[in-house]
Amino acid sequence: MSDAATPGLYLRLLAVPAIWGGTFIAGRIVAVEMPPATASLLRYLIACTALLVFVLVGRERLPRLNWRQAVATLLLGATGVFAYNLFFMGALSQLTASRTSLIIALNPIVTISVAALVFRDRLTPRRWLGIVVALFGVWIVVSRGDVLGAIGESVGIGELLMFGGVCAWAAYTLLGRSVLTGLSAFAATTYASLWGTLLLGMAVVPEAMVTGISVPRPGVMLALLYLGVFGTAVAFVWYYEAVRVLGTSTPIIFTNLVPVFGASFGVMLLGEPLLISMLVGGVIAITGVMMVSRS
Repeated sequence: MSDAATPGLYLRLLAVPAIWGGTFIAGRIVAVEMPPATASLLRYLIACTALLVFVLVGRERLPRLNWRQAVATLLLGATGVFAYNLFFMGALSQLTASRTSLIIALNPIVTISVAALVFRDRLTPRRWLGIVVALFGVWIVVSRGDVLGAIGESVGIGELLMFGGVCAWAAYTLLGRSVLTGLSAFAATTYASLWGTLLLGMAVVPEAMVTGISVPRPGVMLALLYLGVFGTAVAFVWYYEAVRVLGTSTPIIFTNLVPVFGASFGVMLLGEPLLISMLVGGVIAITGVMMVSRS
């Protein structure tokens, strides 16, 4: 362990999946009261403000972009901010927070699988087995335990939206790997957030013409502040602080706790039902993800 890898660093790293698990609770509170584009725009207006505060106080810096980096960060904003958050908020308007958070366990599975197919990343038999195990666990959750039931009866619009979010995040991750050079993780995410906020602002216009715009209630505003400040800015800074010190393998293992925290918070804070299928499927899915994530 390096000098910088203090107990405090590990505590912050443990707090990251707890914070991200909490975003499903805050997102659920927001999504049932606001349309997806409006909710996502407000989240990222707050997030961008918080990220830029880190720049103003000298914690981080933003370099000038060349044209290639500008295009790359635009693509990141279009996938990881714009598309992901529309899918995320849309799914939470249809599904419980606990159920949605367990579906998100597919994130590393889809990302690693696509990387193996597109970038020819080598996967060991154990990691392929982990992919199968994780997919089976998520299917138990999605099908509510009826693993042999009709797909049309198990998968609704909410599940499809969340799977769209998983695909958007996989695209965001792989685009960042393949097209970004010369940018820190903080700079890339801040520029992507700014681009994504611009795109979300454009999406709000037709949405507002249909639904109108209303002032958020205090509880909804607090949830938006949580999503923007803690769920985006603070968790991001803490996560990449850990990546810089520990490398990628250990932080990735910690992110496997996100669905655990999300499902637990949904049951405890929102009174959502904890189905046996969610419990069993969640354990199986997270076991599979751990098999895949271990280097």
